[in-house]
Order: sequence, then structure tokens, then C-alpha cells
Amino acid sequence: MNHTTDPMALLDGTCALPQLGVIQAQGEDAAHFLHNQLSNDVLLLPVGQARLAAFCNAKGRMQASMVVVKTAPDTVLLILPQDLLAQTHKRLSMFVMRAKVQLSDASAQWQLRGLLGDSARSVFGGSDTLPWQTTPSHGGHAVALYPAVIDFAPWPRSAVPRACWIAPVGEAAPEAPSVTPELWAWASVLSGVPFVTQPLFEAFVPQMLNCESVGGVNFKKGCYPGQEVVARSQFRGTLKRRMARAFSPVALVAGQDVYTPADPDQPCATVVQCAPRPDGSGWDALVSGTLDSLASGWHAGAAEGPALAALPLPYALLDDI
Repeated sequence: MNHTTDPMALLDGTCALPQLGVIQAQGEDAAHFLHNQLSNDVLLLPVGQARLAAFCNAKGRMQASMVVVKTAPDTVLLILPQDLLAQTHKRLSMFVMRAKVQLSDASAQWQLRGLLGDSARSVFGGSDTLPWQTTPSHGGHAVALYPAVIDFAPWPRSAVPRACWIAPVGEAAPEAPSVTPELWAWASVLSGVPFVTQPLFEAFVPQMLNCESVGGVNFKKGCYPGQEVVARSQFRGTLKRRMARAFSPVALVAGQDVYTPADPDQPCATVVQCAPRPDGSGWDALVSGTLDSLASGWHAGAAEGPALAALPLPYALLDDI
């Protein structure tokens, strides 16, 4: 892509999502069980709808994040990265006890595809929709994700719709041109809504990834692992770390340390996700760091390393309650 290419035309199509898998919870207690384990309300989630949620340890640190889709009164699907699926399945299974629910790795039973641009918009009847809204599509469900927002030079501001299509294996996927995994990854960074992956395991409470600002935390629901820590961070204003978008002149990897010249001896931030710009001009990244360090400047790898340029988030942050 050159600097004159319209990203809206480039980011239109579909790609497979082999990096994601599915945990299936089935049984009459499926929704109630997950409601007691995750950061969002699953009990009142309507059939055919979806929500974002986090699975935390007792200290409120995220062990996984996932899109929760209720496909039937007794069936809930958790879409999450494959590199955390096995251990998330194992840990969730530890809490089943007498609940009437069976948890399984159902990745081989479901197919997942990402949809971008008009290809995403078309499955919702040709109109944009709010994130996490879901519609029946081609024998499965299409879940609206946060759009990829391009609001930096040299391109005009654009909001590219994104969706995830999930359906039983064997169903024909929506017809659309192909986009590369690299373009999907770039759009994911531009949305500002990452998944927790293995390098980020137990590194953040949900607010450090802005999870509460994109519909991933319900502060009115009952207890779940880490709930007190998550609530205290919000209600008492103790949060000192946030995620921001940034431009980098060099490639970054998830879990990489970021430093600031104001305090060069210790890392002040962590790379969450990074993807190359399709015109080859650099990399866009999501970075979670201290609020003070964001103001004083971020540098990759060391205080004297390449400087990262802060970019605006594509959504507003939820104020402390």
C-alpha cells in the first residue's frame, strides 16, 4: 500500500483465525457457572448475543480474555487465543465441582473467520452496529467487534468495521475477498481491543488493558475471582497504568519492556500487541504503561531505545466510579 491508497478499500474481506480457539460450556448450569468466574454478566446474556470478558486470578490479574457467545440456553462458547486455551480450560474445570456443566476444547467443532470493512458490514444488513452485537449469519453467528480506527497521517480518518464469524464446521462462510493475517492483526491493533496472550499472562488487571471501557467488566454483578481488586481499582481511583496506542519505527513483540528517560533503570510499560503498517512505514502497537511515563515519553527496549509516538485511543476511557 502506498500513502495514497484508501485503507477502507484495503481492509475489506475475510481471513481465517487459526490463532483463536473455542472452549464450550454445555449444561443447564453453563451460564450460571461462567457468570461466577468471569468479569462480565453471563447469566443475563441473551441467546444469540455476545460479550467481552476477562478470567482473573484472586489478585485480579488477567489469565485470559475472551468473547463470550451464548448459542443456546444451555450452551456458551468462549473464543480466546489458542496459546492460553488449554490452561484456561484446565483452570476453569477446577471450579466446576457440582455444577451441571461440561467444559471442552471445541476448537475442532467450530470455525472462526474475521471480517473487515464492507464484508463485516454486509452480515449486519449493510449497516454499522454496536460492538458485541450479534446476528445469525450463514449457519452461525457474526459478532460485531470494535472497529479499526485510522486517525493519523497520511490517511483521512476512517472507522473500519470488524466482525468475528463463528459457525459449526461444515457451514459455508460468508463470501468475501481474502485479507492477509497481517492486515487483520493491524486492524486489531487499531481497534484498541487486544486479547490477552501467553506473554501477558497475569500481567494486568482488566483496566490496565482498558477492558472496562470496551464493555468487558460489569461492576454491578456478583463475585468472581479477583472481583474485589478490580472493583477497588475503579471505585477508589487507584489505577496508575493504562493502555495506549503508539507508533514505533521498529518491530515490537508482546511482553517486551518499554522504558522512559525520566526513570531509565526500570521498565515503565509493556507491549501488548504490535503489527506492521501495510505501507512499510513502521509499526502500530498497543502498550500498557504508567500514566506518568506516557507523559514523559516511551522508548522500546531501553531508555535510549527507539522513541514511540503516542496516538489517540479510538474510544473514550470510562471514568473512575
